[in-house]
Amino acid sequence: QVYFLESGGGSVQVGGSLRLSCVASGYKYINVGWFRQAPGKQREAVAGIDSDGSVTYADFVKGRFTIGKDSVSALSHTFHLQMNSLKPEDTAVYYCAADVGRRMTGLQALGYSPDFWGQGTQVTVSS
Repeated sequence: QVYFLESGGGSVQVGGSLRLSCVASGYKYINVGWFRQAPGKQREAVAGIDSDGSVTYADFVKGRFTIGKDSVSALSHTFHLQMNSLKPEDTAVYYCAADVGRRMTGLQALGYSPDFWGQGTQVTVSS
């Protein structure tokens, strides 16, 4: 089981920035990603990072969002998603998710779901 602690959601105006944080714990090596789901829409992958540092981004966030690792201890890993130049269409619930046996970069590229999910945090971008 992977345990999550998510923070950083909120409301911002168009063009603003938000930083999401996710603490994922329970395993020595964890691959983490962010997904989002807007009302009435399917969930979509946003960005992912593997335990070796490999990253992937959805085309609609490239150049605006950055995923990274902040700290790693024995069984606890802290990640962030820096979101800049936010648009109204970025409004959604953002979920931190993890997998311990499969690379997140591969999962997101193939459209597969990771095994473990956080509870999500709301991001609202208003014009």
